[in-house]
Amino acid sequence: MGDLIGAGFEGYAVDLRRSCQTFYGPDGDHVTLDMPVSTGGVAEGFDPVGVEALVRWAQRHDADYSYEAFCMKVKAAGCAGYLVSFLGRRVLYYGRTAETHVEHFPS
Repeated sequence: MGDLIGAGFEGYAVDLRRSCQTFYGPDGDHVTLDMPVSTGGVAEGFDPVGVEALVRWAQRHDADYSYEAFCMKVKAAGCAGYLVSFLGRRVLYYGRTAETHVEHFPS
């Protein structure tokens, strides 16, 4: 994350349905990159408790954690994507019906 901030990015968006990430600069500049496609589709219902548990799993750096597994599991919890704001120091996870779960950066 520090490298992205140092490069001048304000944040980024991850689209789990399209398997891509878009990184945003302050002047409208952006870069979109493809991600490896994860298995499974986005569940219809959004489970904010399940999404939060998966975020905690990622933060713990458990031995069984991988980003690929995170993407697969968070999609099964109904997460269609997430928006990271370095300026706002938060991440907004959202479902297919625009339900959300907000994670604030640690202090």
